[in-house]
Amino acid sequence: MAGPDKKSFLLRIDPALWVEIERLAAHELRSVNAQVEYLLREALARRGRKAPADADDARARTAAKGPGR
Repeated sequence: MAGPDKKSFLLRIDPALWVEIERLAAHELRSVNAQVEYLLREALARRGRKAPADADDARARTAAKGPGR
């Protein structure tokens, strides 16, 4: 369930695209929801738009750096 700071919405998506997003999410150790958010933020950045920072993304970047870094 979405937290109070997250917007919930229904998304209809091609099943083959869903499978690829699931695979990518598993490979990058994210939930499918987090992966979709990541891809949307990435798409916005490519178009010169800045999405607000997300706490989940910040935690992922910190974890990727490793302990004590």
